[in-house]
Amino acid sequence: MLAQSILCQRKCSVKMIARVLPLLLCAALVGSAGTVSAQTPGVTLAATPPMGWNSWNFFAGRVTDKDIRDTADLLVSTGMRDAGYVYVNIDDTWEGERDAQGIIHTNKKFPDMKALSDYVHSKGLKLGIYSSPGDKTCAGFLGSLDHEYQDAQTYADWGIDYLKYDLCGFRTLQNAKAPNNPALQNRMMRDAYTLMHKAMLKTGRPMVYSLCQYGLDAVWDWAPEVGANLWRTTGDIQANFDKMSLIGLRQAGLSKFAGPGHWNDPDMLEVGNGRLTLDENRFHMTLWAMLASPLLAGNNLTAMTPEIGAILMNKQVIAVNQDSAGHQGDRVFEEGPIQIWSRSLADGSVAVAIFNTGEDSTSLRNIPLPLKKLGFQSAPHALDLWTNKSVGVLDATYKPTLPRHSAVFLKVTK
Repeated sequence: MLAQSILCQRKCSVKMIARVLPLLLCAALVGSAGTVSAQTPGVTLAATPPMGWNSWNFFAGRVTDKDIRDTADLLVSTGMRDAGYVYVNIDDTWEGERDAQGIIHTNKKFPDMKALSDYVHSKGLKLGIYSSPGDKTCAGFLGSLDHEYQDAQTYADWGIDYLKYDLCGFRTLQNAKAPNNPALQNRMMRDAYTLMHKAMLKTGRPMVYSLCQYGLDAVWDWAPEVGANLWRTTGDIQANFDKMSLIGLRQAGLSKFAGPGHWNDPDMLEVGNGRLTLDENRFHMTLWAMLASPLLAGNNLTAMTPEIGAILMNKQVIAVNQDSAGHQGDRVFEEGPIQIWSRSLADGSVAVAIFNTGEDSTSLRNIPLPLKKLGFQSAPHALDLWTNKSVGVLDATYKPTLPRHSAVFLKVTK
């Protein structure tokens, strides 16, 4: 949901500023990018990009306890859990009121979060939740401002495994306290995100930490320092080709900021949503796999077609996304509507994606594969990951047909 929707109207308190100034002291807990989220010694959370399902794209503010239980059941019965989709993430609108001690409670849509967590865990899945560093969330429910330690402990007591922390209401506070001062606003934001990470660490429970702040202030530069496992690099995705492809292809150049435990996040999957064609859905999944992006589905699992299920659960494609080396792919060639991306894999092979963003079908015409840029001095062999068929030896004469808005996805070996 957009950060601009239903922002809180609260002035920053002196207490808030006094509270966030000492946060740099937690730097020793944060550590280097490779271990920022190891809340258990020797364990790196999100060693590969998180995979799961988020409630917002389909249910939005309508999501209920029953919806989450049904989703858990469907993730199992459809095979998505076994394919790697293990997080069931509740987005905004679960929040109720705080009691006299300041402890947050769920609203009537979620009568017992601990019981729900136990149910999700009984299915071999993990439960995620949502909040904001502001006093209001995007949808106008209670955020975590001034209650970070209480909320983190509540999440731990419920058995939460993943927190999406959405800037939303905090932006009004930034504007009120530091008008026309981007540097101070940035510092306030970093401190607020660090504070929740410190609170999560104190609980002792490993929880994946997802920053949702829409790619502001080059978040990829500093998100690992505040404890993030993943961070949004863009505005909200939409279930149409233009928005999805724009967001995904703009990740070019960000590969150096990603790796085990810390990932660029161009937003949730829209595979199976809107009016995306099958070619557009494969384009979407190919690009997110190349980007080492979190794979958080958001489709209606009760109406998932076999074709959409085959896209979301393609083992070869998921294997690229989840490759243990954690190298994000990058663009190596662009001409008109054609882009070619590559991603090095742990076994020494290279994933290669050819994208056609144009409105016409193409067979690459006079465009040769840039084999040297892909790291090959001689013609390599390739496997088509969508058809699971060998395409033989790749050389400059390789001319696959790409319909409009489609992608070819190859695993190339010497």
